[in-house]
Amino acid sequence: MNALRVYVEGIGLWSAQLASFADLQALLAGATPPAPTPRPAAATLPPNERRRAPASVLLAVEVAGQAVAMSGRAASELACVFASSHGDQAITDYMCATLAQTPAELSPIRFHNSVHNAAVGYWTIATGCHEPSTAVAAQRASFGAGLLEAVTQVLTEQRAVLLVCSDTDGTPPLLEVTGCTIDFGCALVLAAHASATSLARIDLTITGAGAVTALPEPLAGWRDASASACALPVLAALASGHGTCELDAASGIGLRIDMEKIV
Repeated sequence: MNALRVYVEGIGLWSAQLASFADLQALLAGATPPAPTPRPAAATLPPNERRRAPASVLLAVEVAGQAVAMSGRAASELACVFASSHGDQAITDYMCATLAQTPAELSPIRFHNSVHNAAVGYWTIATGCHEPSTAVAAQRASFGAGLLEAVTQVLTEQRAVLLVCSDTDGTPPLLEVTGCTIDFGCALVLAAHASATSLARIDLTITGAGAVTALPEPLAGWRDASASACALPVLAALASGHGTCELDAASGIGLRIDMEKIV
């Protein structure tokens, strides 16, 4: 099939090791970026919401805010796709334990934050966005599934779309299932046409099950530590300005991504 072509206008990144896409570029260039703050700033949220929001929401909102700011677009005008393999693992663990032991003590607020689209709800309310929003989950293929969904919307609707993919670290016993030991989130603003703000061109081709693309040495092990870090081959190619990588979008469905920097 013909490649699906879109353009990247903004990039967001936050993890326990890196606070921005610029930090990833510095790391891959051989520098040592400063350590991030313990919690993402998530400055897009009003102060009261920031205090109440769980870690999973802060992470997603932080990377979304970075990508939108870089793009120069208005967050309120962007359709968005939020992907996460596991949602908020800490709240899921809490709810399972509470329901098993003392169900009458279940917190309504924590239950409210347990739904898979909690992060996109916080984002759209904070930014006044009334455009379409989508929440996606596909286990370790969540970034690929989210990317395919976002690119499909970009090309069919001929509009810019914000893609966010994030997962926080897990706690026992759920950690034994998810294996997610680090916080990692990333975001891309994708558009149908090149513009003055375009950073790179992406050609996406649907293939069979994706091959595992090797990561640069500084990123070794990160993909195993977080399902959302499966986005790293794409982010590393963006950091270098060019490259080809493959990743899964679902069981038996892979994506080949050819990328070129726009000068």
